[in-house]
Amino acid sequence: MTRIVAGFAGSLTLTVPAKGTRPTSDQVREALFNALDARDAIRDYRVLDLYAGSGALGLEAASRGARVVTLVENGFAASQTCRKNAAAVQKAAPKGQALAITVSNQAVQSFLAATPDGFDLVFLDPPYELSEAELAANLVALSPLLDRDALVVVERSSRSPEPAWGPGLELERRKDYGDTTLWYAGVPSPS
Repeated sequence: MTRIVAGFAGSLTLTVPAKGTRPTSDQVREALFNALDARDAIRDYRVLDLYAGSGALGLEAASRGARVVTLVENGFAASQTCRKNAAAVQKAAPKGQALAITVSNQAVQSFLAATPDGFDLVFLDPPYELSEAELAANLVALSPLLDRDALVVVERSSRSPEPAWGPGLELERRKDYGDTTLWYAGVPSPS
């Protein structure tokens, strides 16, 4: 069972696609969001959740105060699940809270090539079998869309190598949780 951990939608149960996704465990999600809360990296942010699956990462951010959340999922069934979960989170939002959640049913690379939007916080939780080359291409395409103080979090198998960040990102930290590794990267400060 996947649920929202905290915020206005805390304890809300999320629907998970029947197949084709690997939801982030509640333990990893809770640790991730505790780290983000500690650095004040959610409230009023514009959040992008790539390879969204059920939308749990982006919707957790929405519940904790993100202003705009975009969920990108190529699988049709999974994108429908994202829409259902997004509607449930929006229904739980306090009256008058400005919250925009959109779901884009398209390939990540296509979305990144077409969006003019900028983002403060980005989650990439691709299938573990996604090639390192494709992940690197995602990161290169993402880089121009990031605001100056943006943070990117990549979830991979602990057996995967460090992502190839490209010119617009640099590693800040790595955190392991059993078979899962979270990689945190930021936009380098201008020299």
